[in-house]
Amino acid sequence: MSELAIAVFASQADTHLLEAPRSARFAAFRQRFDERRYLRELTERGLRWLARSDPQFPARLRAIHDPPAGLFVRGEAPLALLDRVSVAVVGARACSPYGIAVATSLGRELAAAGVTVVSGLARGVDGAAHRGALDTGLTIAVLGCGIDRDYPRAHASLAAEIARDGLILSEYAPGVEPAPWRFPARNRIVAGLASATVVVEARERSGALITTDLALEEGREIFAVPGEITSQLSHGTNALLRLGATPVTCAADVLTAIGVEPAPPRPSAALGGAAAAVHAIVADGAAGADDIALRANLAAAQVAAALTELELLGLVTNTDGVYREVMRPT
Repeated sequence: MSELAIAVFASQADTHLLEAPRSARFAAFRQRFDERRYLRELTERGLRWLARSDPQFPARLRAIHDPPAGLFVRGEAPLALLDRVSVAVVGARACSPYGIAVATSLGRELAAAGVTVVSGLARGVDGAAHRGALDTGLTIAVLGCGIDRDYPRAHASLAAEIARDGLILSEYAPGVEPAPWRFPARNRIVAGLASATVVVEARERSGALITTDLALEEGREIFAVPGEITSQLSHGTNALLRLGATPVTCAADVLTAIGVEPAPPRPSAALGGAAAAVHAIVADGAAGADDIALRANLAAAQVAAALTELELLGLVTNTDGVYREVMRPT
């Protein structure tokens, strides 16, 4: 029985993949479905189909209890990327500047060590993790809609960047619109592709926690970034820590647990005078440019130049005008 036919039918009929072959409508659909023509049309659109029975289908995803019939694929990377060491970085859409900074840093440091960063292309933590990974390596995005859709639309340019060197995946055929019930299903693929899952920020009830539940069911390791006890955005991650998740203070915590050597540290010791002074202030705690200028006794132009240099070196991040040091392996 064609896995592609099942996937296309289930996408169009909003039917669970396991139920699709038993549907009375599926027999009629299968009669008129022209698989060769469909595959040709996918190729013409720059898309690929990877069936679950294909030897290149990722082994970790095939091993979960409810794997997709296959994956629609967009992107230039070879399919071997799907079986590289991968870590999922997930969290709140409406996250804090701290969450953005941490997710960006984790994405950057994990990718620099040769780990593929997997996330869901959503706003907030997902987007930040993808962007961080693109700075130093490769990332995979998993969609909760058709493979030809960029959702949210604000992330269309980010999706294009990911597709240039990495991969975008979906179990849903082209043309399928996003819907709330598709995202929990998407999360099982995010968790299934990864050796471990890191939750950066999450409310008490969060889609990111669905991902961790699915990862736990498959025996994958769970990490959580500690957060402020008064913040709603930390209730989910702090609850995971109480339940035994491994705390994350830097990317090295994750890399060590999965047996990957961290990338060599960046050469911060060779910084010039103004950049070294600014870096020392940011390393002491998040600060705005005006505060840095006051504490360093430097002109605004000197501080701006130093901050640009530090950002290009990947030593600091800027979120809404607040500069933070990038988490470094200890």
